Amino acid sequence: MPQLLLEIFSEEIPARMQQGAARDLERMASERLKAAGLTWDALTTYAGPRRLTLVVDGLPAATPDREEEVKGPKASAPPQALEGFLRKTGLTREQLVERDGVLFAVLSSQGRATADLVAETVDQIVRAFPWPKSMRWGTGSLRWVRPIKRILCVFDGAVVPFEIDGIASDAITEGHRFLGSGAPLRVSDFADYRAQLEKNFVLIDVADRKLRILEQAKAACAARGLVLVDDDGLLDEVAGLAEWPTPILGDMDPQFLALPPEVIQLSMKVHQKYFAVRDPAKAGLAPNFLVVANVEATDGGKALAAGNSRVLSARLNDARFFWDEDQKVGFDAWNAKLSGVTFHAKLGTLAERVERVAALAREIAPLVGADADQAETAARLSKADLASGMVGEFPELQGIMGGYYARLAGYPDAVADAVRDHYKPQGPADTVPTAPVTAAVALADKLDTLVGFFAIDEKPTGSKDPFALRRAALGVIRLVLENGVRLHIDDAATDHAKRFFAKVLKQNDELAPEDSPDEIGIYIINFFADRLTVLLRDRGQRHDLVAAVFSLGDDDLVRIVRRVEALAAFLATDDGANLLAGYKRASNILRAEEKKGALPTGMVQTGLPSQPEAETALAFAVGAARTAVEAALETEDFAAAMTALAALRAPVDAFFEAVMVNSDIAAERENRLKLLGQVRDVMGQVADFGQIAG
Repeated sequence: MPQLLLEIFSEEIPARMQQGAARDLERMASERLKAAGLTWDALTTYAGPRRLTLVVDGLPAATPDREEEVKGPKASAPPQALEGFLRKTGLTREQLVERDGVLFAVLSSQGRATADLVAETVDQIVRAFPWPKSMRWGTGSLRWVRPIKRILCVFDGAVVPFEIDGIASDAITEGHRFLGSGAPLRVSDFADYRAQLEKNFVLIDVADRKLRILEQAKAACAARGLVLVDDDGLLDEVAGLAEWPTPILGDMDPQFLALPPEVIQLSMKVHQKYFAVRDPAKAGLAPNFLVVANVEATDGGKALAAGNSRVLSARLNDARFFWDEDQKVGFDAWNAKLSGVTFHAKLGTLAERVERVAALAREIAPLVGADADQAETAARLSKADLASGMVGEFPELQGIMGGYYARLAGYPDAVADAVRDHYKPQGPADTVPTAPVTAAVALADKLDTLVGFFAIDEKPTGSKDPFALRRAALGVIRLVLENGVRLHIDDAATDHAKRFFAKVLKQNDELAPEDSPDEIGIYIINFFADRLTVLLRDRGQRHDLVAAVFSLGDDDLVRIVRRVEALAAFLATDDGANLLAGYKRASNILRAEEKKGALPTGMVQTGLPSQPEAETALAFAVGAARTAVEAALETEDFAAAMTALAALRAPVDAFFEAVMVNSDIAAERENRLKLLGQVRDVMGQVADFGQIAG
């Protein structure tokens, strides 16, 4: 079947916009072609520095003729109804069909040539394309990210004729700006288009450009015994800067290796789009860089490498200036500056935030096995580098530079490491600090953020989370779980809220939060329940199990997760699945009785005249299970608690098979309801089985 090839050729498209543009082109083309009544076999888009390309395989030559029957009013309807229907359909009364007293209109429409529909579709796409930023040029009204130079549009080997703002479609494209032949390239289909562009030094597929960069970069490094420092984000960017990417290895002045490697690498990346290089036989970076050019130089890139080396030296000289100047200033001056920096209008300055974090870090320190003095010291230094020259130039280095400066100032390694890593983990892929002092400061920093913003009612809503509170909560959860910290979130949040409230009210009673510290604690623990549910779901756990455990009121995350894991393992067994069914049956009976009035309480009697053996057996089994469950929970042996519950499976099954709960004899009925209530209570010590599906 015929193929559609579309290329929109323009001046350079910013690299950061290219892949989004490819997705938008795919979405818009799919929606509009489908709305036009077209079908296809495959639709693919490509984006590069100067072109967006669309290929649609398997389009029909035309849309099929269509016949549609539209139901109208009854034949006996008032004339006004009939007139309205006729205006809507464009038919006369004689053209309507009557069936069972109802009028129908049969509307026929002829199919349209696909080429005509494509012309309309392309016009709509180009005029409505959602670029983040766009511009007008010349005297036209069209807006695009950069001036459009050509529109190539070929369907089934022939040009689809149309014009958009003075730009006429054709079957011509252009090769590489410098390496290509310079002659217009006339193409007939996608295979021809791709082949001609590659001969003229253009790779239209970003995957091909990335592969070329990696293969040639690694080869250039290996030739000199070096290794490329991987950077996926930078690879994505440079693959959008060059149509024929050519990696070139350059040298830099070795004296710059005295700078922290993070400074060198970030300066290369941010300002010059260079990859860093390392020597596998040595620590740190090598005195080299790798630049991706958009040309193949006749001298092998020597002149390009030399020129880029001079530019890099200028950039690194700037970084060295900040490095040297920062060491002359120090933490006292930086912390003093934080008093004049507002963290949030309702949460005070950064200096006040540091005070709160320091107090909380000192409290948390014993829970993670950290020295309280070191934890407080690290917290007081943690935000100072925000006022440094280096972090002012490279905000991405916050924390990292503080760690370097703390070490140079003579602070213990534990303190310097905590300053460096206290922002971690910043996302699901980030590492979790395990050093005790670092864990204390990281937990304090994130808990202060959560308490503060919840206190001023800046809670996340729907998809909006401007202060990254979900990320902060996930960070706390990962720190707690991976370090085995026995931290009561509710208590910690409530106590910190009280400290925060006292400070705020002392400074400005107009900023008094509407909720009490206890209410803030409840909000936060519920928020943690949601975040923990998401985390465990990503790890394969069921969300209803988390809810079943959280409903017990525990706020020790380590204990909650262990309980969930044991519960999941138990429910995966036949005993667990059948006992859950028995629990639900018992709960349904008890719930029905509760609607009639209060359930009977007190001891279950055994040895009654004519008492079924299954009833007596269950009563003894419940007593034994209660003792075993309570002992297991006391030692947090949740597997043993589940084993104790498993012993109830057979007695519960036998009870429901042999015993009628709603006996006509009131004493029997009351005793059996007490027994079922005890089954529910014993199981409820482990989890709220009522919240478990299945």
